[in-house]
Amino acid sequence: MTSLPTPSLWTESLDYLGEVARHLKLPDGIHEKLRHCRRSLVVSIPTRMDDGSVKVFQGYRVQHNTDRGPTKGGLRYHPNVSLNQMKAMAMLMSWKCALMNLPFGGAKGGVVCDPNVLSPGEIERMTRRYTSEISLIIGPEKDIPAPDLNTTPQIMGWMMDTYSMNAGYSVPGVVTGKPIEIGGTAGRREAPARGVVHCVQLALENLGLPVPGATVAIQGYGYVGRHAHEEFENRGLKVIAVSDTSGAIHSEKGLPYKALARHKAEQRHVKGFTPAQAMTGEELLTLKADILVLAAEENQIDAAVAARMNCKVLAEAASAPTHRNADPVLRQKKIFVIPDILCSAGGVTVSYFEWVQDIQSFFWSENQIHENLRNALSRAFQTVIAREECRTADMRFAAHALAVQKVAEAIRIRGIYP
Repeated sequence: MTSLPTPSLWTESLDYLGEVARHLKLPDGIHEKLRHCRRSLVVSIPTRMDDGSVKVFQGYRVQHNTDRGPTKGGLRYHPNVSLNQMKAMAMLMSWKCALMNLPFGGAKGGVVCDPNVLSPGEIERMTRRYTSEISLIIGPEKDIPAPDLNTTPQIMGWMMDTYSMNAGYSVPGVVTGKPIEIGGTAGRREAPARGVVHCVQLALENLGLPVPGATVAIQGYGYVGRHAHEEFENRGLKVIAVSDTSGAIHSEKGLPYKALARHKAEQRHVKGFTPAQAMTGEELLTLKADILVLAAEENQIDAAVAARMNCKVLAEAASAPTHRNADPVLRQKKIFVIPDILCSAGGVTVSYFEWVQDIQSFFWSENQIHENLRNALSRAFQTVIAREECRTADMRFAAHALAVQKVAEAIRIRGIYP
């Protein structure tokens, strides 16, 4: 499903920050600082292609705020990457890290490219040159990239190796989400999906709805969507519809994870999976299901789509998948929204665990990772539920108010240099 027409994500992010700042009565100076990213780096990435030619890609690394610590955020490879998109997502990462009480500010990086038409060698050479270009502003004490859309543990491994070669020694803490063999952590690959499923379970329990047997529709059957399907099935929920770029499929009897995952691996899409029926991407969004998981790209739900939705819980597993104009409609329909800065926080939380382990050179068991993630998400969820804004507005506003307040307090304590 393609993104719906909308004001830029950066404009929407600034407008929403303004609403929250007015509600919190933030001093003008603090609000003004939060409206601006601390650092935005635009780089050219000349890359030797397999045929011997040179192609120059454009890349970005944006750091929004460093008052709570070094910045943290993903790296994505996609044709639609832009500077304003990176700025908006870096800001969202600041709120996400603050909400989860992680000692990080927000960052985001991206390269304008279509990785589906690049060979593994071309992706490696592009990644290494990109890493060299942004090496001035990244590092374990500065900014720690992680995987995002179309990037992988292997790409993080190339980034770690490139940075380490320039440093003259191994620096595993420069990135997270890398393979375990070079300092990655157990439980990182599944962490984003486990976080989504745990938040959904908390929401159902809060609403007094049964967890086993609840029905789920998943928009986006990539990295997060697939693992979420598996975890939902393991917990007794029934996934009845999924979609990817090829379209959507539906079965009231449920879609078995192993068979669908095998089909996806072989065909590279969900289309044609039997005995499921085909449906459109928009039909999936308005399907009657207990839970709708948005695990695709930003700007997928607007007010018109929200008016036709039939779920009880909306789980935002992607960054900014819902237009702000949809929020009043969702409130009116009493759809419980788990906002993106909470629902998609599993990845950055376990990335924090990985960073801590790399710094200490002391690694935890997978069970410890899962338990610590579950506890962190439960604390954050209950803190948001308890906010007054949650009772008078919604979960999204409550989560943002809590997060912005934490960052603003760090700015107040530290002051403005010089």
